[in-house]
Amino acid sequence: MGNKSAKQKNKKQSDEILVKVVPPLDRTYMRWLARDIARLHGFSPKNPQAIEPPSNVIEYMRLYGWLDLDMNDPDLAPLFK
Repeated sequence: MGNKSAKQKNKKQSDEILVKVVPPLDRTYMRWLARDIARLHGFSPKNPQAIEPPSNVIEYMRLYGWLDLDMNDPDLAPLFK
């Protein structure tokens, strides 16, 4: 059981050189595609609505101390500046 070793190729076949050929790309299409991708990744809603988790999740977080914040914590200091 386990992984099997890879088969060794003959020396004659390893002398061959394989070349990948890429077809020419339309510059206009590439510019449009880059702009479209940048627009999609840069999207953020103007006025996002805050949502409140269900009460059972809040209770669970409070039970395990995940809602307790120490305002003097140096790791949290950049968030409150």
